[in-house]
Amino acid sequence: MTILELLPAIDVTGGQAVRLSSGVIDEGSWGSPIDVARSFDEAGARWVHLVDLDLAFGRGENSELLARVIREVPVRVELSGGITSPAAVEAGLAMGPERVNIATQALDDIDAVCEAVDTFGERVAVCLDVRGDRLAARGGSGEGGNVWEALRVLDEAGVARLVVTDVTRDGQMNGSNRELLARVADQTPACIIASGGVNSLADIEALRALGIEGAIVGKALYQGAFTLADALDVAGYEELS
Repeated sequence: MTILELLPAIDVTGGQAVRLSSGVIDEGSWGSPIDVARSFDEAGARWVHLVDLDLAFGRGENSELLARVIREVPVRVELSGGITSPAAVEAGLAMGPERVNIATQALDDIDAVCEAVDTFGERVAVCLDVRGDRLAARGGSGEGGNVWEALRVLDEAGVARLVVTDVTRDGQMNGSNRELLARVADQTPACIIASGGVNSLADIEALRALGIEGAIVGKALYQGAFTLADALDVAGYEELS
C-alpha cells in the first residue's frame, strides 16, 4: 500500500490560525501560524496546507506572514486561498511554496486555468469544491458548472493534481466522501488530494486504501480526535524510517 501524504491545515485570518466549518470561521484562534507550522514540522509532517482566508474572502491578505512561514519553517507548503487569476498564481509562487492551489472560483474562466496548468505544471493544483455534481466554491454564492465536464477539460490540459472537497463535509468531522474521491480518481490520471470531513484514524486508513496521493487534515487534528504523530503512522510514514 502506498503512503498517504498528510497535509495538516493552517487557515489564517487577521494574522492568526483559525478553523473553518463549511466556509464559516469557527470562534477562537489557534495562535501564530508560524508556531503551528513548526509544531507540525516537529511532529513529522512533510507538508502543510497554508491558506490565506482573508485573501480568499476578499477582505485583505496575510502575504507577508505566510511568506515568513514558507521561509522559516522547513516543511513543504501548499499555498491556497484567493488564487483566482494568472497574476495571483504568479504572486503566490513568488512567495516560495512548493505549489499553489488555484481556487474553484477561477474555473469560471477555465481557459485561463488551463493556461496556468500548461505554464506551471506540477507547481499548481486545481481545487474542485463540489456539492453533488456541481462546483460550489466555499465562501461563494450559488453553483458553478458541472464537475465532470470541468474535470474533462482539465484533463485535456494535463492537470497534474486536484484538491477535491465535498463542501458539505468541510469542517464537519463527519467523514470524508470516499465515494466522490474514488469516482474522481477513476476518471482522471491526475494525483488526488482529499479535503473535507476527515474525522478519525480509520478514515485516514480508508483514504490510504483508495490509493490517492494525499489528504488535508484540519479540524479533527485541532480538536484532538487524533494526534498528528498517530495519523502519520496510519498514513504509512513509519515505512519511511
